[in-house]
Amino acid sequence: MATVTKLFRSSANDIWAVLADGWLYPGWVVGASRMRAVDPEWPAPGSVLHHSAGVWPLLLNDSTRVTDSKPGQMLELIARGWPLGEARVRISLEDAIPGDAIPEDRGRCRVTMVEDAIKGPGTLIPGFLRSPLITVRNQESLKRLEMIAKGKAGSV
Repeated sequence: MATVTKLFRSSANDIWAVLADGWLYPGWVVGASRMRAVDPEWPAPGSVLHHSAGVWPLLLNDSTRVTDSKPGQMLELIARGWPLGEARVRISLEDAIPGDAIPEDRGRCRVTMVEDAIKGPGTLIPGFLRSPLITVRNQESLKRLEMIAKGKAGSV
């Protein structure tokens, strides 16, 4: 299981606005290249994003489904990426609490992303090899998510 935590210079509301706009998914998820459709209920549990991965003309169509969602706090997904398989991804948002935070952390949000393969060939890779690869990918995904949130994407 790979866990990445990053302190964002954005509020949980700004970050949630990006997560809640399924059309922005390929902008921050490393490997996703385009959106094909977003369920109107996104990000409610059971809703699905239909995306593609890869580089044209070598694109694979797949989907990501919400298994749990607490607006402004947490989003849990089953991300399909065949032929590699499926992964469970949990993104948690926690606003820095002024009493617990150093002054420059006030108004910021701690984002934690936990991911691991749950189905398919990806599960055959030993965890000690799989986890560092997922960690590097998710560090970049969180950098992208922060840049989009700082730009207020999804707030219109």
